[in-house]
Amino acid sequence: MEKNNSGSEWQDCPIVGVGASAGGLQALLQMFESVPEVTGMAFVVIQHLDAKNESTLASNLANVTSMAVSEAEDGTVARPNHVYVIAPGSELTIAHGVLTVGPQNNGVRRYTPIDTFLESLAEYKGSKAIGVILSGNGADGSRGLKEIKAAGGFTFAQEPQSAGYEGMPLSAIATGMVDFVLTPPEIAGEISRISRSRIIASSITGARELFPDGAGVLDGIIGLLRKACGINFAEYKQLTVKRRILRRMVLHKLDKLEDYAAYLRQNGAELAALQQDMLINVTNFFRDPQAFGTLKTTAFPLIVSNTTSSTPIRLWVPGCATGEEAYSLAIALLEFLEDNALNRPIQIFATDINETVIEKARAGIYPKSIMTDVSLARLSRFFVEVEQGWQVSKTIRDICVFARQDMGQDPPISRVDLISCRNVMIYFGPALHKRMFPMFHYALNPGGFLILGASESIGVFADLFDLVDKKYRIYTKKAVATPLMSDFAIAEHAASAQNNDKDDQGSPNGGSWLDIQKEADRIVVNKYAPPGVIINSKLDIIQYRGRTGVYLEPAPGMPSVNLLKMARDGLFLALRAAVNQARKENVLVRKEGLHVMKNGHSLPVNVDVVPINGPFQKGEYFLVLFRDAVSHHLTESNPDSGALARQDFYKAEDPGEILGLKQEIAATKEYLQSIIDQHEAANEDIRYANEEVQSSNEELQSMNEELETAKEELQSTNEELMTLNEELRTRNVELSQVNDDMLNLLRSISIPVLILSSDLRIRRFNSIAEKAFNLISTDVGRPINNIKPNIDIPDLEQASLEVIDTLNSKEQEVQDRWGHWYSMQIRPYKTVDNKINGVIISFADINTVKKSFAVVQEAREYAEAIVETVRHPLIVLDADLRLKTANKAFYQTFRLTPEEMTGQSILPMKGGQWDIPELHTLLTDILEHDTTFEGFAISCDFPDIGKQTMLINARRIVDAHNKTKRILLAFETIAPQIGKPQ
Repeated sequence: MEKNNSGSEWQDCPIVGVGASAGGLQALLQMFESVPEVTGMAFVVIQHLDAKNESTLASNLANVTSMAVSEAEDGTVARPNHVYVIAPGSELTIAHGVLTVGPQNNGVRRYTPIDTFLESLAEYKGSKAIGVILSGNGADGSRGLKEIKAAGGFTFAQEPQSAGYEGMPLSAIATGMVDFVLTPPEIAGEISRISRSRIIASSITGARELFPDGAGVLDGIIGLLRKACGINFAEYKQLTVKRRILRRMVLHKLDKLEDYAAYLRQNGAELAALQQDMLINVTNFFRDPQAFGTLKTTAFPLIVSNTTSSTPIRLWVPGCATGEEAYSLAIALLEFLEDNALNRPIQIFATDINETVIEKARAGIYPKSIMTDVSLARLSRFFVEVEQGWQVSKTIRDICVFARQDMGQDPPISRVDLISCRNVMIYFGPALHKRMFPMFHYALNPGGFLILGASESIGVFADLFDLVDKKYRIYTKKAVATPLMSDFAIAEHAASAQNNDKDDQGSPNGGSWLDIQKEADRIVVNKYAPPGVIINSKLDIIQYRGRTGVYLEPAPGMPSVNLLKMARDGLFLALRAAVNQARKENVLVRKEGLHVMKNGHSLPVNVDVVPINGPFQKGEYFLVLFRDAVSHHLTESNPDSGALARQDFYKAEDPGEILGLKQEIAATKEYLQSIIDQHEAANEDIRYANEEVQSSNEELQSMNEELETAKEELQSTNEELMTLNEELRTRNVELSQVNDDMLNLLRSISIPVLILSSDLRIRRFNSIAEKAFNLISTDVGRPINNIKPNIDIPDLEQASLEVIDTLNSKEQEVQDRWGHWYSMQIRPYKTVDNKINGVIISFADINTVKKSFAVVQEAREYAEAIVETVRHPLIVLDADLRLKTANKAFYQTFRLTPEEMTGQSILPMKGGQWDIPELHTLLTDILEHDTTFEGFAISCDFPDIGKQTMLINARRIVDAHNKTKRILLAFETIAPQIGKPQ
């Protein structure tokens, strides 16, 4: 495998990340069985595997695809048309085309290998990244798909009905970031089609190369978007805009920009989908956790020290997407305040241009995958488990106010202590950048903080902000004048409404239209509006509006801002009834004809209770207005007669009526005071009970955290077991096939086969061995020495033990009780890992061979007997003219012995007198050409037997056993004369 060589020819190789878990093996096999051999893509398979067991995933995939399949190793270069499989107990990432294998986190954090790889893939490949989520439990992979979608890549999820376990596909689909929901074979087909598309097949190095001839059409598409949603995408990064458009074209199988523009004009749903693709809505809880820790040590302490205890801490999160960033800041700030024993009001304003994600943020419901980013302690404290996943608690949701805002056009949230605008500016063009940073400077309080994303900086606006933390891009506002934003805010809207009139209308220097507007509102409230208060659902006053001293006064005893306790005589009962009615019916409630007692005088009053509706729970806040009934009536006809009318009213009062009213009021006050005392006593009891409940709740929360931890561990173990079970099922199928093959093999062979274990117990035998050994099916597991076979095998047990000890096979001939001959072979039984675990005994039928050998032996003995009785010398020579055999007459005639002649050449015999060239030639011809000769006469003078004249006859014979060529020579002694061969 090639390593450490990220060659340029592979840099543009698209990469497909495939995530699977329980039930995913079958889906993977179905998918890769349909993937073509050549796609130009690299595939990386991430599956939840048991770290303690070896995986056969790579070999299983290699059986169904013609692409090369291998287990990923550290430093491996991702090459096209290859499949790389994660190793058990590891995590996999990719950067610059090189795979990096790291160890499993060992419980330091939740093990999500699919998310880990897909996030690195999105960062590396961008629009050439493809994410696929197949069968599995849990939510691993959902966050990774969101990152790939945000980078402009393509996302797939298996159709839940076709998945063995639908948890992971459903979680991915719930994110709203999945482009295709298909079966595994359909996913393979769609990936193959995308591999041939322009966004994948071409190398895009700049914005101009995407649509070189379509500038006018592109402007038309941007105009359609602006008309539909009011967003000017011409101010966004054009390369990003073009990539998003090209991505939508690939999804709809359109090749020309003009065709896509026409499709947009006819299809409003696609126009909305393109808008959503343009708006990057990917975020998560506690993104860069260390950044939040830095805020706790640098920004939050200064914010608290720079504001009074009654002043709310105000934060603004522009581009908040689905709200995770805003809620994370709320949780982090609450934790900081509690750690420092502080109690401060908090206001967090989160805005985004996308209405769809704002609605999701307000609901505060997120999938279970957030458990990867949010600790169990935070989950149990700040979240509530619901059917869809986890919902942010009401306490946190009440802190955060979500609203739609176009950062490029709408006024900012002002007087804030911190702005968190992370990973938003990277999608804006230079014109928007130029407007944003002065706007942030204007919105921040003196000494306020700005935090940006890791890839963002203030650029040329370093004169507006000081750097606090370089790593996490935290800045603080400089005490300098904010640059004039002439193209922004109210002045811009007014100019736009008047056909972009650029003449200045006298905007104040160094000031703000918002400040002027607020001052005008203050004048109207103080001078012309009726006095009143804003109360919450507990009837506590949270704001005084105008002079309310005529109607409200501090109550005796402990300080209180409760409306009923502060109400002057005559208003208590009516106020309580009005507020209750307004809460129930959510309508304005007016109480007329009331009288307020002050300094012994009765003043007629009308009271209005108005519910305040907004981005908070209904019935949470009310506006209570007090109107002087007499003055209000008179001022309608004569605004200057109010004081005179009040004097006339006081003079016209009847002292007797006043005294009666005083007595009635005193009795009512006593009665109400007793009710209040009872109510406070009951509240005290409830408070004690509540403390006990809180104590019990803390214990339950602690138990719940332990249970959640155990649940996670069980879920992780269950995932691994499911994956392991999937592999075991596949292995069982393979073992069944192997077992079937072996059974059929044992049935098909016609020789007895017996398999013994290492302790010489019967493990398996075939049907033919049943007769030979007197076996039945129940004999499996019995020791072999308990069996009395039909074959006579002396020392079978000892021979088997020797084979196991020495690893040397044994072979011997044995005979059954009917005289049938077998060749018994005992061989060692070896396992896959080369261990000896018994012996295999087989019996080859050699009865026919034995009978044939007996016949041959008998014929041979018969022939030898005949040869020995012949009186003339006979010999047999081999191909080298060496003596093989000779009869008795030969040795007697030439006075030789078998010991000195067997295996020797006859030519040097008796002093070399037979070494005659002509004889040598004749013998060679016999071997090579199968000739014969007869009556070849030779005359030799032997020292020990005298002079002999002999006739030699010769012919070639062939050994039928080993096909060896030999020569048969016969000698006949004659009278002394020389003859010639006939």
